Amino acid sequence: MVPEVPLDWERYDAILFDLDGVITPTAALHQRAWTSIFASYGFTDSDYLAYVDGRPRYDGVATFLDSRGVTLPRGRPVDPPGDQTVCAIGNEKNRIFNEMLDSGALSPYPGSLRLLEHLAELDACVGLVTSSRNARRVLEVTGLDDRFDCVVDGLVAEKADLAGKPAPDTYLYAAAQLGVDAAHSVVVEDAVSGVRAGRAGGFGLVIGVDRGENRAALNESGAHIVVDDLDDTID
Repeated sequence: MVPEVPLDWERYDAILFDLDGVITPTAALHQRAWTSIFASYGFTDSDYLAYVDGRPRYDGVATFLDSRGVTLPRGRPVDPPGDQTVCAIGNEKNRIFNEMLDSGALSPYPGSLRLLEHLAELDACVGLVTSSRNARRVLEVTGLDDRFDCVVDGLVAEKADLAGKPAPDTYLYAAAQLGVDAAHSVVVEDAVSGVRAGRAGGFGLVIGVDRGENRAALNESGAHIVVDDLDDTID
């Protein structure tokens, strides 16, 4: 039975959050960077949601290029930013993203911060599961670096050889690190790939966060409930 909002958060062993678009509005920065990189391909908002959003950076490059019938060598993560390999394109995107991050203040979504504060009052177990390799820096910039009991980011996934979203591996890894049962834990995602990961991992509740015009896709991908903002889940 799918619970109604507001939620009784004390029912769950742990709550695992995505970062970009869920906790912080960095998804908008990522989308702008991807749009800049793929401008010559006519990159659209729909392309971002379908091929890039929530995926590890290099997987996003390869998935989008495949949608355009383009194949490049994978290359290596140490490739300099450019356009000759998948990794080079991903590194160029990361360069642009970090320039944007340096250019101004970044704050968490107020509704997400209110939920984190509510969960802290309940002494709930919370984790962060993100494909981003910049997660630690984003958490530091936003003052959230002490909010999570576990952080599984793109760097951790690479070191542990974990498949990225929509595979459930990173979420299941976080649950194992926290010593909790996925079936009694929550995944909170704004991306279709992340929702699919949560459902594939057998998590008891998968919440979709619709930041605009993605509600239908989140529902179709298996979100148990979809909210406009995370403070909708607080009584």
